[in-house]
Amino acid sequence: MKKLIFLVILLLINSCISKKNISINYLNEYVIPDSLQFQHQTIGGLSGIDFVNNEYFFVIDDAKNPRIVTAAINIKNDRIKSVDFTKTILLNDSNTAFYKENELDLESIFVDEKTNEIHLVSEGSIRKGKMPTIFSVDENGKFIKQFQLPKSFSNIEAIKHNAVFEGLSQSVDNLGFWVAMESPLSFDGEHPTFEKQSSPIRITYFDKKLKVATKQFAYQLEKIPKPYKGNQNINGATAILELQKNHFLIVERSYQNNYGSKGNTIKIFEAFIDENTTDILEISSLKETVFLPLKKKLLFNFESIKDFLTDGIIDNLEGITLGPKLKNGNQSLILVADDNFQTFGKQLNQFILLEIKTNK
Repeated sequence: MKKLIFLVILLLINSCISKKNISINYLNEYVIPDSLQFQHQTIGGLSGIDFVNNEYFFVIDDAKNPRIVTAAINIKNDRIKSVDFTKTILLNDSNTAFYKENELDLESIFVDEKTNEIHLVSEGSIRKGKMPTIFSVDENGKFIKQFQLPKSFSNIEAIKHNAVFEGLSQSVDNLGFWVAMESPLSFDGEHPTFEKQSSPIRITYFDKKLKVATKQFAYQLEKIPKPYKGNQNINGATAILELQKNHFLIVERSYQNNYGSKGNTIKIFEAFIDENTTDILEISSLKETVFLPLKKKLLFNFESIKDFLTDGIIDNLEGITLGPKLKNGNQSLILVADDNFQTFGKQLNQFILLEIKTNK
């Protein structure tokens, strides 16, 4: 009995340490050349990344030609030395009903290393009346299955165009996965502003076996960080990563036009679900409900490293994954930017290598 009590206390102590005492250090930036060609396709729009069995998987945000690419990333002496693309997986089989019926605006990815199934989220196209989707494909891009959306996403009029499913993370126990929205549903809250913060997004857990959502929580977005200069001032969650059970890294990205190439403000937050966090799966409107969102704290602000980046640019970081362990035994963290295929001016196919440190 004493051993059992000691073990429980030890687990609680370790849990507290892991959730309260990590920090992030910048190591290196690597930029892929603009409009790089690979297998007759342009490399760009890199919106999601996952690292499985020493291979990196990316989704390319190209609604006209949705696809996945794989790559080898050479990391030596805490620096990314090269990114070498190895394969393209197309998702455009005209004989598959799912592909014909849906608009694929791919935003995030993870690979189940046990089954090799590739899980994806798509924002759909709300303007065209096409719903967001969560689905899986095999290693050749063949459709396997689709996951049922909870009733909170059943009303397309409440979903904001290009602001739906953005982040995707496999759960640490491999039994399910988490999907994070970019912006609030219209009956949950408004877009963040410079003056106020009342913008909860929904983070939903899906059970792989049941193929349905079994729990859902609210996460409060930050305010817009800079005074307005133009008419585009947005902030949303672009990536989520579960580090330990109910313990996440969440990337928030603000974009404000008329700041030139310095329009992005990117931050990484730690966020936690505890026994007091409200399960909102059955709540239809957060505007009309009292709830407790995930606890959060700022972990890393990319403004602190802009002087080390190409032309001081912090680009449109949308993908996050745990990379390999570093020489010192610490965990590496890799983020990748979506350059929007240069549609909106100069952007970078930017990779950022970070280090997670556990502070004693």
